[in-house]
Amino acid sequence: MQPDFSKIGPFLVSALVIFAIYRRFRRSFGRQLLGPGRMTVRVALLAVAGCALLPMALRSAQYLWSELAGATLGVGLGVWSAGRTRFLMHGGRLQYVPHTYTGIVVSLLFLGRLAFRVAQAYTGSQAFAPTSMVSSPLTIGIFFVLVGYYLWYYAWMLWKSKHLQPEDIEAASPAAAQ
Repeated sequence: MQPDFSKIGPFLVSALVIFAIYRRFRRSFGRQLLGPGRMTVRVALLAVAGCALLPMALRSAQYLWSELAGATLGVGLGVWSAGRTRFLMHGGRLQYVPHTYTGIVVSLLFLGRLAFRVAQAYTGSQAFAPTSMVSSPLTIGIFFVLVGYYLWYYAWMLWKSKHLQPEDIEAASPAAAQ
């Protein structure tokens, strides 16, 4: 009897999504190593994903307003969070401490909407397909909150890390070293 490996795919995708969500939440807490290369890649990927969904605005005014409102809210949250981010020098390497609550709110907003759309698919009220994930202006708006937030925040972090003054960098406390 041959094993049926076709049923493993959804479990692997689910595991990958859970791992990505875990990493996203992990980056919302405590000191993070400032990696300009990684941040540049994230900015590029988010910009491509956002640009790929921009034509949705041509569908209707509802999509246009959801994209604009989502991006505006996301950039606003990014400005708020960036202003509250602290920089540290620890072990000779530059690190930053993001504003925890803002990152969590943005991540939970996106995760909650994603979970809602997946739940709709499993209850049978809507088929689950990649196109069904973008069939709602609300989902598009929430995605643009995420895009606006992280594009602004990471771009600001890249800019700020190149323009830091010595007084901008806090000394790492012994308690933070643990």
